[in-house]
Amino acid sequence: MIRDIYKQLLEWKLDPEKKPLLIRGARQTGKTYIVNEFGKNEFKQVIYINFERNPEYKEIFTSLMPSEIIEKIALFTTQGAVAGNTLLFLDEIQDCPNAIISLRYFYEEMPDLHVIGAGSLLEFALLSENFKMPVGRIQYLYLHPLSFGEFIEALGETELRNYLNHYSNLNKISQNLHIKLNKLIRKYFYIGGMPAVVKEYIRSQDIIKCQRIQQSIIDTYIDDFGKYAKASKHNTMRKVFGTIPAMVGQKYVYANVDRNIKSRELKDSLDLLETAGVINRVKQTNGSGLPLSAGINESFFKVIFLDIGLFHAISGIYSETAREKELAAIFKGAVAEQFVGQELIANNSPFRKAELFYWGRKAKNSTAEVDYLIEKEGRIMPIEVKSGTVAHMKSLHIFLEKYQSKTGIKISQLQFNQKPPVLSIPFYGIESFLKN
Repeated sequence: MIRDIYKQLLEWKLDPEKKPLLIRGARQTGKTYIVNEFGKNEFKQVIYINFERNPEYKEIFTSLMPSEIIEKIALFTTQGAVAGNTLLFLDEIQDCPNAIISLRYFYEEMPDLHVIGAGSLLEFALLSENFKMPVGRIQYLYLHPLSFGEFIEALGETELRNYLNHYSNLNKISQNLHIKLNKLIRKYFYIGGMPAVVKEYIRSQDIIKCQRIQQSIIDTYIDDFGKYAKASKHNTMRKVFGTIPAMVGQKYVYANVDRNIKSRELKDSLDLLETAGVINRVKQTNGSGLPLSAGINESFFKVIFLDIGLFHAISGIYSETAREKELAAIFKGAVAEQFVGQELIANNSPFRKAELFYWGRKAKNSTAEVDYLIEKEGRIMPIEVKSGTVAHMKSLHIFLEKYQSKTGIKISQLQFNQKPPVLSIPFYGIESFLKN
């Protein structure tokens, strides 16, 4: 399965100024798979150390001196590392904080050796009070579920993806091809981008088996609660986790989860889920200038789930997605908003943590909200995910007028269309628009 991040891994390998890599991302997004594939294809040798599977390997890192570490690795694994030919892959690295700290010294004392670390719950180790991060000595790389583009490429539609990635082609797509692409969008809605699910669909074309894998992943996330939360918080986390799909596209209100649980406890649980990468916040910003993060209101936010396929598994709306003719109307529009947010994250630079923003305004007898705001070419662009006509997009026009913005974006299942000041982009054209 080809992942876009492979290109960045290749560039890193050839970079004479490279730093050790830390691959960050939620559980089961494919971190171990892609690094092992990269190592197998691009190096003569991969030394694979998994601290969860083999906790005895922690003993290797009692010293932080790279020469001693490599010597101990040879004793433990009977594999000797050769700079330029060997990839040293430290998996589940969060279980050995000293291994993370040692990356600094690999950068300073053994810069020619290629070293990658990854871990399912790495974020919690990095936020630990007792952990001292080797700032400036490590390169982060973020991995997410497959984007729609990666999904259709995995299905064998490489030429179609390449065609879509030429922005000028969006205006040339025939009605028949447009229908095919919307069918693929619908398929992505309920399969999603978790690698194990996509792999099963490619193998068997059996959606029931895919649903079972999705449920298994959800169960794994719930089982993880015990690894980063006290037992007393588990019930609260389950409630927060289970209500996320119903909250997508709406201002998040703690009281809507459970009025009998204190907001502070619900907030703590939501924070933990965000740290684990299971959910992403969409922060409200005033949209008055760049960076967008400068104008956020911490009290107002929305949430989206990690993956649209898992969204379906939790909410059980497969049949609604299969029946509903209008993609933007599924589950009161939440599925389409989830998809767009997921695409914005997936097509963000993999070298920094993605942030999502929306715009909201309350005035006397008037409320306005735009689903997403993005920065593109030094400008703020508002994005609405709609099934209706451009004329009915009141909030978008309010934003354009208020901030004298030249372009607003409408995303729907309609074909590409440009009638200034609104650019209408089909769901399948998001990647092309963002990258061109």
